Amino acid sequence: MSVSSPAPASPAPASSASASSADTAAPTQAELLDFVRRAAADAELIASLPLDPEGRTWVRLEGPGGSEAWLIGWPPGTGTGWHDHADSVGAFVTAAGELKENALAARLPTDGWKTLELSEGVDRERRLPTGKGRAFGQHHVHEVLNESADRHAVSVHAYYPPLPQIRRYSRTGPTLRLEQVERPQDWQ
Repeated sequence: MSVSSPAPASPAPASSASASSADTAAPTQAELLDFVRRAAADAELIASLPLDPEGRTWVRLEGPGGSEAWLIGWPPGTGTGWHDHADSVGAFVTAAGELKENALAARLPTDGWKTLELSEGVDRERRLPTGKGRAFGQHHVHEVLNESADRHAVSVHAYYPPLPQIRRYSRTGPTLRLEQVERPQDWQ
């Protein structure tokens, strides 16, 4: 992975109604989704992200209500691997190109396990072309991929509370294995 740190980017300005409610309460999944949609529609912001032909690039954004937000560039053929965002809720939208999300439609235990055998029918796949995205709840296990052979994708993500950790998993057939727990200092 490569890290890019151009001049700080500003997402699309929040409306005064959503900004004032976000100041008094934690942002909801719907508010995070609204924020990432508005930011993804900001052509100047999206164009400000330098794209690397080999590794993902990212820039941190100011999210609503103290949330953590990121603008991420995805070279062709890259992805996140299976992971979750622990106790954070989140949302993301594809701003350019197309992303694919593979997700588990099952609530997993949060602690105390290393290997799980998944039941049949828990896999979900979503294609997210430009302008499409989704919100998700706590402990949402997924992987995000740019399957294009020749085109970058760009997306905007927001999480609340700011990510306390990310759990990374490996997946072989129905077997999901916890491989690593990352904390903010690991990716800052």
